[in-house]
Amino acid sequence: MSAPKKYHFDVTMSCSGCSGAVERVLKKLENVDSYEVSLEKQTVDVVTSQPYETVYNTIAKTGKKINSGKEVTA
Repeated sequence: MSAPKKYHFDVTMSCSGCSGAVERVLKKLENVDSYEVSLEKQTVDVVTSQPYETVYNTIAKTGKKINSGKEVTA
């Protein structure tokens, strides 16, 4: 597995149920070192060795709109 990378996503979440859904899918994803879901900021930050596409698709499975996503310097 490759070295961990940090990804930042802007995700539309309207309530704690929305942010909770994102947290639940990230909790189940393997090789996630850490994650932070902020309902207030409408952001999701993930540190993982998973590829970007895997993390993106995992968040997308919740049905939440991903407005943008990128790899950031950890």
